[in-house]
Amino acid sequence: MAPKETLIVDCDTGIDDALALLYLLRDPGVDIRAVTSVFGNTDVETAADNTLRVLELAGRTDIPVAIGARSNWRGSTHPAPHVHGGNGLGEVGLPAASAKPVREPAAELIVRLARENPGELHLLAVGPLTNLATALLLEPGLPGLVKHVTIMGGAVHHPGNVTPAAEANIHNDPEAARMVLAAGWDVTLVPLDVTMTEVITEELAGRLRAEGSSCAGFAAGILTHYLDFYEREVFGERGAACHDPLAAAIAVGDVDAELAPTVVVDVETGDGPGRGATIADTRGKYRGFPGVEGARVRVVLKTDGTFPQRLTERLCGPSGAGSRNVA
Repeated sequence: MAPKETLIVDCDTGIDDALALLYLLRDPGVDIRAVTSVFGNTDVETAADNTLRVLELAGRTDIPVAIGARSNWRGSTHPAPHVHGGNGLGEVGLPAASAKPVREPAAELIVRLARENPGELHLLAVGPLTNLATALLLEPGLPGLVKHVTIMGGAVHHPGNVTPAAEANIHNDPEAARMVLAAGWDVTLVPLDVTMTEVITEELAGRLRAEGSSCAGFAAGILTHYLDFYEREVFGERGAACHDPLAAAIAVGDVDAELAPTVVVDVETGDGPGRGATIADTRGKYRGFPGVEGARVRVVLKTDGTFPQRLTERLCGPSGAGSRNVA
């Protein structure tokens, strides 16, 4: 049976990246060909190590992990230990992985796999877009080799989460994001407008905690730190946004968008207060979003709000149900 989606996952593995990976790994219809790490929530080496540990938890040491960009194109990073903990996983420890990262750099791996599998690969990017932009520099024809790109990032009508204007993944490397969003491939952008409305609650985390499996227990453990952060600094109550897991679910067709116009999107790369803002032309909402020449970015602006339950059910499922992989 052909997979419903063949993915390369590009991530800066913190708490929500780990949840997204586990969500995908528990779906036997999803074929993850590789995971590439990038700086962001934590440094790139820790992100790769966290990825390997999560893959080991899921019994998938066969999936290669490649290390990518250590900083943005200006040479800076903006890690978020206050959000994801010092180890990127909410201070929850997983055993050291038996596998090691491959020697091939992330951007080179993306280009090679795209050349070897033209038209098959779906790139799911849930961290800064430096690896994808670097891959475009290595292979300008990459958009013609890739099936689709789904990105968790940006804020259209919603406030940013690192500045009033900017979301973290885009703000971490605006120049790279601008290049990726302007490339000639079809993109689905999953911004804060929807990820902040899909909220996993303390009740759902409690279900994971009570389920008892290693996968659900790990998810509940990292969510404790995440819920603490969101209660303290965002919502004032115990609920956490499903950023990266929602993007993963949209990428593989598990969540339908209720509103997702295809529009032109640009990124502010100046040094003022708007740096990293995603500028999307949504004026068409007054006339039903007619086709706009050059528009390639499908921006998800509304989902139905029920994804956290789906995520919880997936992670609570028995190891043989919904996945051939997770122990």
